[in-house]
Amino acid sequence: MSNIKLFESRQIRSVWNEEEQKWYFVVEDVVAVLTDSADPKQYIKRMRQRDPELAKGWVQIVPTLWVDTEGGKQKMNCADAKGLLRIIQSIPSPKAEPFKLWLAQVGSERLDEIENPELATQRTRELYKLKGYPDDWIEKRMRSIAIREELTGEWKNREVKEQKEYAILTAEISKATFGLTPSQYKKVKGLKSQNLRDHMNDLELIFSMLGEASTTAIVKAQNPKGFVQNQKVAKQGGAVAGKARKDLEAKTGKKVVSPENYLPEPVKNKRLKKGKK
Repeated sequence: MSNIKLFESRQIRSVWNEEEQKWYFVVEDVVAVLTDSADPKQYIKRMRQRDPELAKGWVQIVPTLWVDTEGGKQKMNCADAKGLLRIIQSIPSPKAEPFKLWLAQVGSERLDEIENPELATQRTRELYKLKGYPDDWIEKRMRSIAIREELTGEWKNREVKEQKEYAILTAEISKATFGLTPSQYKKVKGLKSQNLRDHMNDLELIFSMLGEASTTAIVKAQNPKGFVQNQKVAKQGGAVAGKARKDLEAKTGKKVVSPENYLPEPVKNKRLKKGKK
């Protein structure tokens, strides 16, 4: 299941609540989509000032939930479909009605995915195609997602707490693999809130997979318990990929880490042209 949803090719981060069987959506992302605001946080602040009733009930309709981000899970303001419909009332946007239909569709799709998990994988592929990625890159990215899920499953079974500890272990693997933590890597590529792996080229993806797959293999062999022991294994797994990366760089004379954001050229050019207008 993908926690990134698309509305008119714009990304909206989401969290599935298993107990309530419904989606929660990041309010900031929704406001950005409906208003095209360059600063959705400020828009939300002004919106609450304009609508005292919304501000009064904000805590009830907008809980703070853990949301997956590239640097790990972070707490963000979220709302379910009912809460978003209330927020939309305070946003004068021609996109309001299409967005309401989109909310209903997303809820229906999730129920379908519960019945048939393969649909989630298929929709993730479709999402990347809509972004303009070629099929060969998409297959590598899907494989990297599967490897990541296997690793986090092993961590969960070995007393590693989610959110912050997952992020720290991921940073250890990345540092040993590439010599950079994810946050440092994003600076190299000039990224902010974007998903780092969505902007990796083939070799970068391959080495990130090798680091996490190696860590998974060592975890299974050594059976570490708790955060401290798994942190040591994360460094070992990343080191396997790091050695392979250095060997390749010595043979080719080229660095694996690239400052380029991996998007097909037509998409890059389209953005450049749009920016010049």
